[in-house]
Amino acid sequence: MSLIEAEKAEKIFHQNGKEFTAFTDISLKIEKGEFICLLGPSGCGKSTLLNAMAGFDPVTSGSIKIDGKEVKEPSVKYVTIFQNYGLLPWRTVQKNVELGLEQNQKLSKQERQEIAEKYIELVGLSNFRKHHPKQLSGGMQQRVSIARALAVDPEIVFMDEPFGALDAITRMKLQDDILKISRTEKKTIIFVTHDIEEAVYLADRIVILTPNPGKLKCVYEVPLKGYRERTSGDFLQVRDKIFELFNMKPENKIEYVI
Repeated sequence: MSLIEAEKAEKIFHQNGKEFTAFTDISLKIEKGEFICLLGPSGCGKSTLLNAMAGFDPVTSGSIKIDGKEVKEPSVKYVTIFQNYGLLPWRTVQKNVELGLEQNQKLSKQERQEIAEKYIELVGLSNFRKHHPKQLSGGMQQRVSIARALAVDPEIVFMDEPFGALDAITRMKLQDDILKISRTEKKTIIFVTHDIEEAVYLADRIVILTPNPGKLKCVYEVPLKGYRERTSGDFLQVRDKIFELFNMKPENKIEYVI
């Protein structure tokens, strides 16, 4: 049995007497430990699909199940990381990461501190654990939100364009970080993006959605394993293939000699 399974999932919104279909007829299986990117243009329903999987806004028809149980509401077994960080400004880095752990009555104060320190170190912010969010860069704030999410030991991490507001250099560094974390922590990650190169760099499989209403165009298994070099011929060949699936041409498309 797959960890996440969508079967003919559809989401329809009703607003001001009008009907709007965000996505329709989505059937998809995701296995434990996979890094999945939901890729598509703006308005294709990828964030709505992620929200449905996470339980924030369940599907109108069809079904989405996690561990065989239909998703109808959020669960402590999975967390969502958004683009806007969601840190509490009056709390330090340490206290922000401890936030989710405070709901666990079985943990002592010392245990909460130790767990938080572990994940703060994992995201490279040990020297900033006493800082407040306003003292951190955007990339550092997103690292805190990632540490906070991982500290509660979720089975699944949902990420909705978490690096979209960051500059290119910071984004690439965080891509490296989340890829390393996904391998060391062995978490299932569902990652929304509209950036083709980001999807190729991160994903085991790329779920490609068509424009509105979002439908499943294809699921592309990325043939690259281990560390990925963004400028290698293999990487660019995969990237160009994804561009072709969108009927687009990359600006710096290369020719291959076999």
